[in-house]
Amino acid sequence: MSIIELLVLALGLSMDAVAVSICKGLSMNKLSLKNTVIVGMWFGGFQALMPLVGYMLGTQFREYIETLSHWIAFILLAAIGLNMIREALAKKGKDDKNKDTDCSLSVKAMFLMAVATSIDALAVGVTFAFLEVAVVPAILTIGVMTFLLSMAGVRIGHVFGARYQSAAEIFGGVILCALGIKILLEQFF
Repeated sequence: MSIIELLVLALGLSMDAVAVSICKGLSMNKLSLKNTVIVGMWFGGFQALMPLVGYMLGTQFREYIETLSHWIAFILLAAIGLNMIREALAKKGKDDKNKDTDCSLSVKAMFLMAVATSIDALAVGVTFAFLEVAVVPAILTIGVMTFLLSMAGVRIGHVFGARYQSAAEIFGGVILCALGIKILLEQFF
């Protein structure tokens, strides 16, 4: 996986966390650097941890399913991407935007949101076990990019509101689908 592909993957994976960060920023009465960093650390930390867990799980089963690895990567990435797009489009028309996200930064609230937004990263970590990926740089890139973009998302949400939330999720979904198609096409060419 090239550095460009890794950066694009990290960008796509971070979009769920960015969308939730926008909601967090929208719900905050007063924006502070401390709160922005807390949100970034939760989301960036889990986006780095989950691919590592997925990679470790994937390496346990690699020898059994290596011949299907490109198909597995394609199916997982496409399913995650299409689900992100579907969820974003379903939310777009609703008037009750952001009711599921409040400004609480409690451990319980942030843990649940960090896990929910990083499940796709777990699946991507499984695909890392079948592809030629330097895992440590990959998880660091994903974690740092998510950290920085989540911090920016809090700020964007606080300043501009929720108008960019759905667009971020759709963009991330398209990126993940495109990467899945690229991986599948590499198998044939």
